Amino acid sequence: MNKPNILFIMLDQQRLDCIGASGVRPVKTPNIDRLAEGGVFFEKALTPIPVCAPTRQSLISGRRPESFGGIWNDGIVFPVMALSKDDYAFPRELREQGYKTAFLGKWDVNKKVPPTEYGFCDYLPDSAVTSEIAKKYPDIEYKNGFFGDPCPVPLEESHTHVMADRVCEMIDNYSKEDSPWYIQVEYTEPHLPVRPSAPYDTMYKAEEVEPWGSFGDTYENKPYIQRQQLKSWRIEDRTWEEWSRTVALYYGLISQVDDAIGKIINAVDKTGKRNNTVIILTSDHGDMCGAHRMIDKHYNMYDDICRIPLIFNYEGTVSPCRYKGYVHHTLDMVPTILEIAGVDLTKDSEKRGLHGTSLKDQLFSGNHEYRDFAVSSYNGQQFGLYCERMIRTDKYKYVWNPTDIDEVYDLENDPYELKNIIYEIDREILKNLRLKLHDELKRCGDKLVNWTTAQLIDNDKI
Repeated sequence: MNKPNILFIMLDQQRLDCIGASGVRPVKTPNIDRLAEGGVFFEKALTPIPVCAPTRQSLISGRRPESFGGIWNDGIVFPVMALSKDDYAFPRELREQGYKTAFLGKWDVNKKVPPTEYGFCDYLPDSAVTSEIAKKYPDIEYKNGFFGDPCPVPLEESHTHVMADRVCEMIDNYSKEDSPWYIQVEYTEPHLPVRPSAPYDTMYKAEEVEPWGSFGDTYENKPYIQRQQLKSWRIEDRTWEEWSRTVALYYGLISQVDDAIGKIINAVDKTGKRNNTVIILTSDHGDMCGAHRMIDKHYNMYDDICRIPLIFNYEGTVSPCRYKGYVHHTLDMVPTILEIAGVDLTKDSEKRGLHGTSLKDQLFSGNHEYRDFAVSSYNGQQFGLYCERMIRTDKYKYVWNPTDIDEVYDLENDPYELKNIIYEIDREILKNLRLKLHDELKRCGDKLVNWTTAQLIDNDKI
């Protein structure tokens, strides 16, 4: 098999339920849906951690961020370690396999070290695009802060579309060479503040946006920090009428990004090598955007931020399907990409130290051996340190909060995660969830598994 080209697109704070292929919210994403319909749509992909920089470090390394100290975004409250240029990075192996490699967009792996030190041949920073736009439109003022405003920049000169143009140029240039290529694109959208350009700024009407099913959360029997998060943001009294304006703009920005992605897909089509090009689309994590009355992410493990879209499109080679098993998205995608590129994962496995599992054989054969759980973590951010570890199955979600009340949600009967049943769940079921979570954390070198492990092993803490 010829080594395929690989295009990896990562969005920022894109909710799973806000793409058309999910069939949940009425957001129009025809280009993303086209990828999903012609590829594998992973229904249960979870981020390893719902924070921007650690997720991106996890993608480059193929490991859980806690294993190398990437616990949150550097420069927020306290300094934090980042993935070192001396650590394993899978793009280097792609280059060894003869790939041309390029990175365009938001680089959150290491503030002091560029992508070229991690195996990328070419690099276009997001700042180059934002500076280009700022020179043309230097006097723009926004009045609504993180809650969003319409953007006066014309669509074709907006950030989403200028970035798409640069990606298209890279695809065109690389496709003129004989080498296979890997291009990684990391958008800053639809991360707040949401600022779509016309016509997407008015595409959705606030009064027509349905409230999130969790909007009425009272936080009864839930960790104190969740209520405190509202106070920290000063949004404890924010009404749905106020939130709906932000959500409408969020919808609009998603549709705008989708339009830009359509340009990128068309660029791949124009190369004449679409059938030899893998397109992977995902997000680092989701966005609360008013769900549970919260903003942004942080201090929770709700599906709103932990479940993310993941699409694997390899038309003509991998049959379209809806993948039913759980996927650790960055962790599993790294070995999958390496195998597709021709890397023998049985060699030098200790050097890589990957925490995920390659899905190549499953995807190519169609014989899916489903994982029945996924694990995510959290360590704090703007308002201080706070560790959480979560395991999700089809029936239950268990959240280990070492310094506060634990959480259990019956996802079949309470899909919006409103009622914490930690005091009601059968003790044997809870024990099994805790042990499975413990084993996964220990396998991946999570240092939170120390003397506090008794909380998981002994099953006394409720």
